[in-house]
Amino acid sequence: MVKRIVVGMLAHVDAGKTTLSEAMLYRGGGIRRLGRVDHGDAYLDTNDLERQRGITIFSKPARLTYRDVDLTLIDTPGHVDFSAEMERVLSVLDYALLVVDATAGLEGYVDTLWRLLARYGVPTFIFINKLDAPGADAARILESCKQRWSPGCFDLSRGLEHGDMEDVALLDEDVMDEYLKTEGISDGSLARLVVDRRLFPCFLGSALRLDGVYALLEGLERYTLSPGYGSEFGARVFKVSHDDKGARLTWLKVTGGDLPVKSAVITDAHNDSEGQAGSGKTGYRETSETIDQLRLYSGASYRLTDCAQAGSVVAATGLDLTRPGQGLGCERKNLEPVLEPVLTYAVTAEGLDPHQVLKALRILEDEDPLLHVVWQEQLQEIHLRLMGQVQLEVIQEELERRFGMQVSFSQGGILYRETIAAPVEGVGHFEPLRHYAEVHLLLEPTEPGSGLSFASTCSLDRLDGNWQRLIMTHLAEKEHLGVLTGSPLTDMRITLLDGRGHIKHTEGGDFRQATYRAVRQGLMKARNILLEPWYHFRLAIPQANLGRAMSDIYRMKGNFSEPQADGDTVELEGDAPVSQMRDYAIEVSTYSHGRGHLVCFFSGYRPCQDQDALVDSIGYDPESDLENTPDSVFCAHGAGYPVKWNKVEDFMHLPGGRYI
Repeated sequence: MVKRIVVGMLAHVDAGKTTLSEAMLYRGGGIRRLGRVDHGDAYLDTNDLERQRGITIFSKPARLTYRDVDLTLIDTPGHVDFSAEMERVLSVLDYALLVVDATAGLEGYVDTLWRLLARYGVPTFIFINKLDAPGADAARILESCKQRWSPGCFDLSRGLEHGDMEDVALLDEDVMDEYLKTEGISDGSLARLVVDRRLFPCFLGSALRLDGVYALLEGLERYTLSPGYGSEFGARVFKVSHDDKGARLTWLKVTGGDLPVKSAVITDAHNDSEGQAGSGKTGYRETSETIDQLRLYSGASYRLTDCAQAGSVVAATGLDLTRPGQGLGCERKNLEPVLEPVLTYAVTAEGLDPHQVLKALRILEDEDPLLHVVWQEQLQEIHLRLMGQVQLEVIQEELERRFGMQVSFSQGGILYRETIAAPVEGVGHFEPLRHYAEVHLLLEPTEPGSGLSFASTCSLDRLDGNWQRLIMTHLAEKEHLGVLTGSPLTDMRITLLDGRGHIKHTEGGDFRQATYRAVRQGLMKARNILLEPWYHFRLAIPQANLGRAMSDIYRMKGNFSEPQADGDTVELEGDAPVSQMRDYAIEVSTYSHGRGHLVCFFSGYRPCQDQDALVDSIGYDPESDLENTPDSVFCAHGAGYPVKWNKVEDFMHLPGGRYI
C-alpha cells in the first residue's frame, strides 16, 4: 500500500533548503536534471523574483515517489520577512524537514522555526547540511540540537546504531519493554516516536554534492506513518495565489473524504447583519462555490485531476471567497497566525490613480492577508503592514511586474497595539427614529499574547439568541481600535452582558452600531495601556566589539543573557523594542567591519516604556474619529439626538453591571 505524506522544507535563509529539495527530487527520480539556486535554474524557484534574488519567496509543492512513499514536498521561504508564508504551510504538514547549516549552527530564526513546529505539533526530521564546507562540525551541531531542542535528536543516517538504542528506548515505556525483550527497536516503534514528537531523526550530508540524500529518503520511508483520515470531507486552505492568466488558485490539503471536480464547497458562512425589522431574526447565510479545476502542481507544471483524495495537496480554481488558514467542510476552525508584521508603511504612487493602486494591492492582500491594506480617508493614503525591507522590495517588484505600477514607500512606522489594565463595562445605544438597539459589554484584560476573544453571558430571556449571535459577529468582524493612538486592540476578552432590541423597529444594522459604540465607550472610561512590539535577537560579533554591543542594547532599553564565547566570536541573545533595533543591523555591519551578524524576529508586545510622550507625539483624538465614535444616539419627541460617551449611563435603558 502506498504511503502518502506531505513534508514541509524549512530552514533559515541560505541553509541549502531548496538545494536539498532539488537533490531529493533528483535522487528520487522526480526530475532528470539537477538545477542550482545560484544558477537560477532550480526546479522549485519558479518565480522570476526568486531566480533573481536566489531565495525562496513563495511556498510551492513538488512531487516524487520513493519506493512505496508518495511524497509531496512543500518548499517554504527561509527569509524572516516571508515567515508568514512559511507559517501558513505548517497547518497542512504531516512531517517537517528542518535544514540546519552546519557552518552557521542553530541561528536565531532556526530556533523560531523549531518553536513553531512544536506549537503546531508537526513531527520533525533534521538534515544537517553543508558538511563539506570549512568549519563544519556535525558532532557539535548534533549536541547543540540535543541541548537546545530535545534529547530525542539522534543521528539515524546509518539507521539506529546499537550504542544509541538504550537512550532511544528511554524515550518511551513501551519501546523500553520492546528493547528489553528483543534487544532491538522496530522501525514501526521508531516511527511512532517520531509522530509523537519524542524522536527527531537527524541526517548528515551535503545537498549540493548529493551526500546523505539517499539516507534521508530512506529515513522518510522507514520512520513515517500514513496519516489517518475520516470519511467526512474536510480541507485546510494554506495559500491563495493567481496564475499567469489571472485565475485565482486556492491551495489546500484534503484532510478527510475526497473532493471531486464540480463539487460545491461552502466557503463563507455568517449571520445576515441586516435582518428583518420586527422579526427578531437575523438569518444564517452560507455561500457555496463550485470547483472548476483541481490542479496537482509539481514546481511550475501541473496536471488536472478529477478527484482529490484525503492527504492530497491541490490548487483549486473557481473559489473566490477562500482565505489562507480557512477550514472547509469538517475543518470548521480557522487558524490565526503566530507571526505577524510589526511595521506599517504608506504607499507613494506619483502620477498613478490611487484607486487603481489600491485595487492591485487588494489582489496581493488576497494572497497575503497580513498585509492589512487600508485606505486612510483622512490622510488620503494607502497603508499596509510588512515584515521588513526585503518584503517591501518584493511588493514593489510585484506591483511593477504584474500591474505595471512603480510605487515607493514612506519610512515604516511601528505598529503599536492597545489593551486595558482593569475590567470596565461599555454601553452603546443606537436609537434614531424607527431604529433601536442597546448593548452592554464587559471589557477585561487577558494574558499577553492572547489576542482578542469574545463571549456572552447574556440570558436568552433578556435577548434573543439570533440577536446575540449577530452581536458576536459584529465584535469579530471589525478591527477595533484603541483610544490612545488609534492602534488595534489586543489581549482582551469582550463579553456580552446584556442587550435590548425593539419588537418593531430593530434591524441588524442597529446592533452593529450599538456594539461598536459600546466597545469605544468602555475604552474611553478605562485605564488604557499602549503596547509596543519587541524583537528577540541573536547577535554574533567579534570579541573586540562586545562592549559596544552591550552598551547599545542597554541604550535601547533591551536585555540579554550572559554572552556566549566561541573562539574569537561572542554571541548575545536577548530582547529589545522594535523601535530601537529595527535599523541596528546596519550599525552592526559598520562597527564590526562586516563580521557581525544580527538576526531578529518578533517576540510579542510589551507595555510601552514612554507611553505619555508617544501618545502626545501621535496626537490621536478618539472623539474626532467619527468612524469609531464612543457616543450614542437616543430618541425623544420623534427625533434622534447624540449623547456624549461620558453621559450615556445617565440615559441608558438597561441597568448597568458592577463595572459601570
